[in-house]
Amino acid sequence: MKVGFIQMEPKLLDLNANLSKAERLIKKAAAGGAKLVVLPELFDTGYNFESREEVESIAMQIPDGETTEFLAELSREHDVFIVAGTAERDEHGTLYNSAVITGPIASGYIGKYRKIHLFYREKLFFEPGNLGFRVFNIGMAKVGIMICFDWFFPEAMRTLALKGADIIAHPSNLVMPYAPRAMPIRALENRVFSITANRTGEERGLRFIGKSTIASPKAEVLAMGSEDKEEVGIVDINVKEARNKRINEFNDIFKDRKPGFYFI
Repeated sequence: MKVGFIQMEPKLLDLNANLSKAERLIKKAAAGGAKLVVLPELFDTGYNFESREEVESIAMQIPDGETTEFLAELSREHDVFIVAGTAERDEHGTLYNSAVITGPIASGYIGKYRKIHLFYREKLFFEPGNLGFRVFNIGMAKVGIMICFDWFFPEAMRTLALKGADIIAHPSNLVMPYAPRAMPIRALENRVFSITANRTGEERGLRFIGKSTIASPKAEVLAMGSEDKEEVGIVDINVKEARNKRINEFNDIFKDRKPGFYFI
């Protein structure tokens, strides 16, 4: 199957502009044959908020909000699965840094993940996710979702892999330089594919590094974006490679685990 990242520069608090840009790039990815595409964290809202009021003004419910309905419609129209980061406001007004997955099914909506490891000033606006790490079966593959700073915690990706994920979708707003180098190793450790979709640009003095990355179960960098351009990256992958956890005839990375000796 073909998978891809969408690297874009959202405009802070401008929903219409961001949805319009995402639509253009999703159509481009689908035209290139991608069956699964990943968009950045908070692709529809921007990232560097000054106040909780700003987040409240643009966060929406999932799946009933405009962003999820927009992605669901694009999934149905272009026969593509989409993972994208968005600000969520639940029925009680609680705010989460979330990601939604949609697909070419009747309802369009498949599920959501709420970011567990909040980074820096995100803690001023969002609550830590309470849904756990989730894996979604899209038929041709099983997709696990984590968001940006989650990568810093090896347990996040390992949990998704142990739950059966073939592909880790990783919407991001990366500002530190480490993830593009580290994600191929995370993919190797778990023998899965990873798709990190990062944003570009600068927002209220905060610069994002781009370099969206698709990595293989062998730590190969299959695609990497530039530091500053909006672009679509598409690669062809063999999902079966992620289901073989054997390194040789004697070693299986999951069967060889010794949890009883690990400090928790």
